[in-house]
Amino acid sequence: MLKRKAYDKLLEWKRSEHKKSLMIKGARQVGKTYLVREFGENEYGSFVEINFINQKHLKAIFQSDLSADAIYKRMTASIPNLRLVPGDTLIFLDEIQNCGNARTAIKFLTEDGRFDVITSGSLLGLTYAENGDHDAEEPESVPTGYESFMTLYPLDFEEFLWAEGYDQKTIEELKRCFNEVEKVDPVINAKYEELFREYIVVGGMPEAVAQYCESHDFNAVLAVQNQILENYRFDISKHAKGAEKQKVRACYDAIPKQLAKELKKFQYATVEKGTTSKKYGASVQWLVDAAIVNPCYNIHEPYIPLMANANETQFKLYISDTGLLCALYGFETRRAILDDTIKGNAKGGIYENVIAECLVKRGYKLYYYKPDDDHELEFLIEKDGDVIPVEVKAKNNATVSLNNFIRDYDPHMAYKFTSGNVGKENAKITLPHYMVMFV
Repeated sequence: MLKRKAYDKLLEWKRSEHKKSLMIKGARQVGKTYLVREFGENEYGSFVEINFINQKHLKAIFQSDLSADAIYKRMTASIPNLRLVPGDTLIFLDEIQNCGNARTAIKFLTEDGRFDVITSGSLLGLTYAENGDHDAEEPESVPTGYESFMTLYPLDFEEFLWAEGYDQKTIEELKRCFNEVEKVDPVINAKYEELFREYIVVGGMPEAVAQYCESHDFNAVLAVQNQILENYRFDISKHAKGAEKQKVRACYDAIPKQLAKELKKFQYATVEKGTTSKKYGASVQWLVDAAIVNPCYNIHEPYIPLMANANETQFKLYISDTGLLCALYGFETRRAILDDTIKGNAKGGIYENVIAECLVKRGYKLYYYKPDDDHELEFLIEKDGDVIPVEVKAKNNATVSLNNFIRDYDPHMAYKFTSGNVGKENAKITLPHYMVMFV
């Protein structure tokens, strides 16, 4: 059983005074169904799960009269041995994109309030206009104001450490070093740098992490990752519409190539020579909406709010799970990462990807800053009322772009992630890569 931080968020939701229904979003196979099932069985006296793909006949529960009383009456008539206990029942409507009436009914179930309701499904970030799955049903009315939302991501590095059985006291000591900008014991630091390289290769997809914790066999992990990638390809073929299928797949396949070259922005020409956003822009947006990639937009002026200063025509794309990226790169790249012998532009691209992934899991939107052709900062984040620059180095190299930003904009802090230990020079804080889990 993998411990997830999202479980505590579900507990907060359960205890909230004015509770709405909860929709859990996230990419395929990040553990949404498993998490809700575990939560429902542990925290409620009664747990009801309806999957609208596997149990299509139960869509009849949500036909005609959508009042709460009518729905619960039909539910007890359709599901054997069902117990509905007011105040102690969780109803989980999974794959809800396949039952439009169920989504419409959320308003009435939330108003009724006798039972808690969680919904989830595949590729819920897509609008119905973007979804080519003929089984997806658009609701007659979206329950605006009656739902709260949570996004589930692959495991972050701290959750990976929990899965591997590492002591929370050691993690807390590392966090203290982060907060107080104090060097970590060199032996411990080297160990956690090694563990972070393992995390880069394994990634955070729950099935891959579980396989690794059981076997510590990287080839067995790769087999799981390849199956997940094949499922993603299937999703594209099922959910992308018409000619968009090939274009979405081509854009996804182009991302590892672009990261390996450390290109300064996503280039449509690497998808198809001579093409532009006019042909592939919608395909990129499909990948973003499906939560398969993390976008990072160029900022022309580094001031809050960053979103107001973003150039949405200039962006980078990062794979949402770095373990899957490494699986796409193949055996030799994975081995070189683990041995810490990887060289060239691909190394920089991989480390950028994992830092991007970790920042997204910490709740940050991704932006980068490129003031001219010779300088670039990998990320800018909003923190403590300021714009904080983040530079990512695979090794402890010079930081000209970061130094220039500090000189020009005087942030109260700036992060440099690199191989090495904790250090500080005025506003610039140098951190080992794994400490991104504390930012």
